[in-house]
Amino acid sequence: MAYHTMSFRRHTSLFIFLFGFVGLISFPVDAAIKKYQFDIQMKNVSRLCHAKPIVTVNGRFPGPTIYAREGDRVQINVTNHVNYNISIHWHGLKQYRNGWADGPAYITQCPIQTGGSYTYDFNVTGQRGTLWWHAHILWLRATVYGAIVIMPKLGTPFPFPQPAREFEIVLGEWWHKDVEEVEKQGNQMGLPPNMSDAHTINGKPGPLFPCSEKHTYAMEVEKGKTYLLRIINAALNDELFLSIAGHNMTVVEVDAVYTKPFTTQSILLGPGQTTNVLVKANQLPSRYFIATRTFMDAPVSVDNKTATAIFQYKGVSNTIIPSFPQLPNANDTNFALDYSKKLKSLNSAKYPANVPLNVDRNLFYIIGLGMNSCPTCINGTRLVASLNNVTFVMPKTALLQAHHFDIKGVFRTDFPDKPLSAFNYTGVPLTANLGTSTGTRVSKIVFNSTVELVLQDTNLLTVESHPFHLHGYNFFVVGTGVGNFDPAKDPAKYNLVDPMERNTVGVPTGGWTAIRFRADNPGVWFMHCHLELHTGWGLKTAFVVEDGPGKDQSVLPPPKDLPKC
Repeated sequence: MAYHTMSFRRHTSLFIFLFGFVGLISFPVDAAIKKYQFDIQMKNVSRLCHAKPIVTVNGRFPGPTIYAREGDRVQINVTNHVNYNISIHWHGLKQYRNGWADGPAYITQCPIQTGGSYTYDFNVTGQRGTLWWHAHILWLRATVYGAIVIMPKLGTPFPFPQPAREFEIVLGEWWHKDVEEVEKQGNQMGLPPNMSDAHTINGKPGPLFPCSEKHTYAMEVEKGKTYLLRIINAALNDELFLSIAGHNMTVVEVDAVYTKPFTTQSILLGPGQTTNVLVKANQLPSRYFIATRTFMDAPVSVDNKTATAIFQYKGVSNTIIPSFPQLPNANDTNFALDYSKKLKSLNSAKYPANVPLNVDRNLFYIIGLGMNSCPTCINGTRLVASLNNVTFVMPKTALLQAHHFDIKGVFRTDFPDKPLSAFNYTGVPLTANLGTSTGTRVSKIVFNSTVELVLQDTNLLTVESHPFHLHGYNFFVVGTGVGNFDPAKDPAKYNLVDPMERNTVGVPTGGWTAIRFRADNPGVWFMHCHLELHTGWGLKTAFVVEDGPGKDQSVLPPPKDLPKC
C-alpha cells in the first residue's frame, strides 16, 4: 500500500533547494524561475484487473505536481511523443495579457503535434493556493492531469492555522477501454458515450474494486496534528462528494481563493473545482476511509461507484478494516444548495473581495441540450448542446491568433447577449431545439468594463447541473437560485459584500447562477461547461476582451515557438 509521508516543511524546503537558486537572475528576492519538462508519452497502466496504454506526462498517472510561489515565473516545456495532438491548460491561472500560455487547443493556440514542443511561460501574479493542469484537447485529460500548488510569498503565513503537513488529493475517473475510442463510439451512435468504470483518488480506485489492494492511496497521520488537504476534482463528467469517516473538515479555500472557514462532514466539487480543507487527527487511532462518489440530481445516468483512500494513524496495523463515512445521498439537492451558500470570500483587509458594484454589460445565457439530425449516426440523430441556442463550432485556426493577427473569417463577434426568445426555461420538459444554430460566435467585451453574466439552466431535453469555467479570470458568484431567474426581483438578493470568488461555478439543476467580473485581461478567453461530454457537444463560447489604452493593457506578443495549425 502506498503512503504519502513527505511533510509540509520538508516538501517546501525541497522545492526551494531545487529551484530557488535561479531566483538570483533579475527577479525579486522572493521570486524564482521554476522550470519543468513535460514529456507526453504512452505508458502501460493496470487498474481493475485490466491493463492498457494511456497518455501520460513523464510516464506518471496522475502527472507531476507543479510547485511555485506567488510571484514566480514558471516555464514548462511540453514535448509530444504520442500520436495525438496535445495542449495543456493551467486551470485557474489568470495569465494576464498572456493567453498564449493558457492552453485550450484552437482557442489560444494550435495544438502541439507529434514530435513538436512548446514552452508555456507565465508569471504567477496575485494568486496562491491549489489549482491544477490538464490536457485541453479531445478527452485526453482523462489521464493527463496533475496538481498546481502555489505557496504564499516568503514570510506570508496562511490566514488559518499552520498545518503539520499537506497532501494533494486528485479525484478522477477510469475507463477499461481507450477513452478516445469510447468517445468516438458515442459520437458514431449519436448518444452519450459509456460512463467510466471507476472513480479514482490519486489515480487509484481503492480496495472496494477488484485487483485494487495495491491500488489504494493512503496517508499517514499522527494523533493531535492538523493536516491541509488540497482536493481537486479532475473527473471528466462527474460532480463528486467527498467525506472522511469520523472526521470533520474545515473549508479554508476554493479555486485558490481563501474562504471564511466553515466546518462540514462532506464537501462537493464540480469538475475543475478545487477545495482546501483542514483536518484534525483527533479520533481514536485507527484507519478511516476517505470516500468519493457522484452527485447527480437529474434523470441522467452516471458512474455511481465509490472510490476510497485511507486516512491512517501512525502505528496502526494495516490489517484493521477502515470505517466508512456517511456520504450525502447521490441526489441530495438540498446539501448541494446549502453547501454552495456557505462558501464566502474571506474578504479581509489583506484579501479583499473587490466585487463590481456597477455593471456595464448584462449578459443572460440559457443552457440547452438538443437533438439534431445526423445521417451518418447509427441512430440518425446526434445530441448537441448550446448557449443561447448557439452550438459552438471549434475553429481550425486558434481564435487568439486570428484576433491578434487580424485573420478574417475565423470567428464572428455576434454572439447574442440574451436568448432569441424568452420562455418558461425550467417548466415541463421541452424537446424542440428552439432554432439551434451552429457557428464560431463569440462576444466582444470592452477592456476594463464590468460584466454580469446570468447562466440559466433549462429543461430542453432535461434539466441538469452544469459546472462552468471561465479562462483568464476569477469571478464573483453574486447569486444563485432554483427555477427561472427573475431580473426584477433576484438581483435584490445578491451578495455584493463577500461572495465567493472562483474560476469554476456550478449552475444548479433547473436553476441559475449570476457572476460578475471586471474585463481587465485582454485576449480571447474560453468559457465552457466543464463536463467534457457537454463541451464536446458545443456547450461553450469565448470572450474577446479588447486591448486597453495603456502600454501594459494589450496582449503580449506571441512566443516564437507557438505551434502552427
